[in-house]
Amino acid sequence: MTKQKKKAPVSIGDQIELQIVGLNHQGEGVGRFHSFTIFVPDTVPNDQVIARVISLQKNYARALPEKILKPSPFRIAPFCQHYGACGGCQLQHLAYQQQLQFKQNLVADTLKRIAQIEIPVHPTIGMANPWQYRNKAQVPVGVEAGIVQAGFYEKRSHKIVNLASCPIQHSANDETVKVVRQILQEMGISIYSEANHTGFVRQIMTRTSFATGDILLVLVTNGRRFPQADNFVQHAREKIKNLTGIVQNINTKRGNTILGPEEVTLWGNHYITEKIGLLQFKVSSRSFFQVNPLQTEKLYAKTKEYAALTGQETVFDLYCGIGTIALYLAAQAAKVIGVEIVEAAVKDARENAKLNHINNAEFHTGAAEAVVPKLLQQGYRADVVVVDPPRKGCDKTLLKTITIMQPKRIVYVSCNPATLARDLKYLNENGYKALEAQPVDMFPQTSHVETVVLMSRVEN
Repeated sequence: MTKQKKKAPVSIGDQIELQIVGLNHQGEGVGRFHSFTIFVPDTVPNDQVIARVISLQKNYARALPEKILKPSPFRIAPFCQHYGACGGCQLQHLAYQQQLQFKQNLVADTLKRIAQIEIPVHPTIGMANPWQYRNKAQVPVGVEAGIVQAGFYEKRSHKIVNLASCPIQHSANDETVKVVRQILQEMGISIYSEANHTGFVRQIMTRTSFATGDILLVLVTNGRRFPQADNFVQHAREKIKNLTGIVQNINTKRGNTILGPEEVTLWGNHYITEKIGLLQFKVSSRSFFQVNPLQTEKLYAKTKEYAALTGQETVFDLYCGIGTIALYLAAQAAKVIGVEIVEAAVKDARENAKLNHINNAEFHTGAAEAVVPKLLQQGYRADVVVVDPPRKGCDKTLLKTITIMQPKRIVYVSCNPATLARDLKYLNENGYKALEAQPVDMFPQTSHVETVVLMSRVEN
């Protein structure tokens, strides 16, 4: 006798009443309708809502809120005038202490669900002022009714929300984007059309140093020839206070990749200088540098605590970027070795070592999963390994090599709880034990969370 499929208790277009009981990893409210899971964006736990179903899958549905029958005590008025249209933030309608609680729960639940790991997950380290924390703005530009637009995309679309301001950006980034938009309009510089792959200016990027206030402006262009470059530079220098450099990045490919491989410095420096603790770092347009420098110091302090260095250890920093973690740990280590696939970042890392008079650091170019096995064959060994991978997590070949190398401790810095849990599961099954986790709120008002996990080698 064949088992009949259980029919979902809702259909697309249905209007249903829900109590929101939690949040998913994207920050959407989670409700249950006759035990069937419904995801509802822009809601918070303890909201009672009327929602309309917009999509239906085998095990869940999505619905949009149509009416808040009874607001949660955790619900607050969003600070940003663009919230709801702009897709940059997901949690502005949730009180900040509950945002921190959500992120702690997200990490703990993900580790338990994916890795079957239950370890102490400490309360999320938050910010006293969870606004104006971003040191980098990166916004697409477009044209609507002859007016230049610049801002983030609407949720689930490529339609630009023309931002009057962005309250999570450093105020200088905010102002720089507005001024550049005005200059582009006044000069009549052509704007890129994604649909037609025509037009010149694609993106505005600006980086502001929290340490010095200096601003780097990057224009991403669909082509190299910029006949109005001198005029643009003059206008920008006159109108943008603390501007120290203007760079043209050339990206002629279709698609979502923001930066191209070639750059021209139109004026001034091609970098700004940022600080973490007592260290200085040159940060260029393509440098990977945490966007929240105030929280970065807390993140790295926890990384240093978990590394528990005595001055005798060799430390591997994998996916090292411009060397920030390696150089931050160098004073407490015998030697630090960084590995990074982006050649320009490795060059920056070496320059940053010289800038800070650090002589016990070396950096290698290449994919970590290719470079680390070669270093192992050459006789390199690590006492402590720090990994800070992109959202996709660590390559399995790399994880295997780390277990062969047998460091005493692994410190895993993650921006994605799901791939963190996957990788911890592998390490837990291959000679290491996860001991504790510390979430850090690097991205207030969004559903993203950074996490540091300490792992120790299991002695046979």
